[in-house]
Amino acid sequence: MQRTAFDADMAQFRDSARRFFTGQIAPHRERWREARCVDRSAFRQAGDMGYLCMWIDERHGGLGLKDFRYEQILIEENVAHGDRGFFFWLHSRLVAPYLEHFGTDEQKRRYYPGLQSGEQILAIAMTEPDAGSDLASMKTRAEDHGDHWLLNGSKTYISNGLNADVVLVAARTHPTKPHGLTLFLVERGMPGFERGRNLQKMGLKSQDTAELFFHDVKLPKSQVLGQVHAGFHHLMQGLAEERLLAAIYNIASARLAWDITRDFVRQRKVFGQPLSSYQNTRFKLAALNTEIEVAQCWVDQLVAAHNAGQLDAVDAARAKLYTSEVNGRMVDEGVQLHGGAGYMEEYEICRLYQDERVHRILAGTSEIMKEIVARATLDG
Repeated sequence: MQRTAFDADMAQFRDSARRFFTGQIAPHRERWREARCVDRSAFRQAGDMGYLCMWIDERHGGLGLKDFRYEQILIEENVAHGDRGFFFWLHSRLVAPYLEHFGTDEQKRRYYPGLQSGEQILAIAMTEPDAGSDLASMKTRAEDHGDHWLLNGSKTYISNGLNADVVLVAARTHPTKPHGLTLFLVERGMPGFERGRNLQKMGLKSQDTAELFFHDVKLPKSQVLGQVHAGFHHLMQGLAEERLLAAIYNIASARLAWDITRDFVRQRKVFGQPLSSYQNTRFKLAALNTEIEVAQCWVDQLVAAHNAGQLDAVDAARAKLYTSEVNGRMVDEGVQLHGGAGYMEEYEICRLYQDERVHRILAGTSEIMKEIVARATLDG
């Protein structure tokens, strides 16, 4: 299907991004997968291309490129031609915007140059061993000691956890309010800030996912991001965009899985005929192709809504739910149609299956997305 959402300048940008991911990211995939961590140099190379935090205003030394379609192009091209474990988009579009929305001018002057260049890498730390989507159960605490805050607790499943130089940490600061959280900027090297294991995951093996520990970390008041006790509300403002990012990623992954499977069934022969000639294969891939194209149209529409400042949180939840389920169906059917080869890690469809299972969990599980939609449609 011919997509109409992108103009000629964006087509040139896509070509440049494809060359970057093909030439500078993809060749390192196997080594990163074995090391279970992307090289920090990948972020610096992306920064050299101007691909990090493209939305930062020119007055802060940025490109001022706020059209979300450019971010969409980068994600799509990285999924198709780079390394799915390279979470530059988490750095640029999930974490850094909190600085834009809630940071002081001093914080922006201090952090923006390194974030754009890739010299400083971002992560966000919300999830705890006993508190995933339920932020009200968070146990990590920060106490006000007059001229500083004292941070104690632990976080887990933190993407970019080993590479990160600055971690946006959510901690409880109000003893009685369930949502009395505050956001803090914790920097590499601060006494008491330690990293745990590089967690061994089912998929996305090149992406570093770590445990973080905070033992009496002394934080100057300048490390508070936004308003004290308002961290929960700050986090909620970023969730719609996070789920749109997930939807973009999901459809790009589903499309890649479809393309890989199409190529395989055309070549694979069963009883002397290409597997693609059998009705079961044709009908299943035709149905999945239709789902992918319909979802792509919807995601493109939501990107346009986001550009107009009209992205609805419920629509973002719907998109994240639907695209993750389409992606899941596609990679599962792709493995099935590959037969025994689909179970072998040397085949990309096997790795896609491993990588994409988490997308029905991260950015809010499918069950949480259904509850958001149910509240909007049944309880209003």
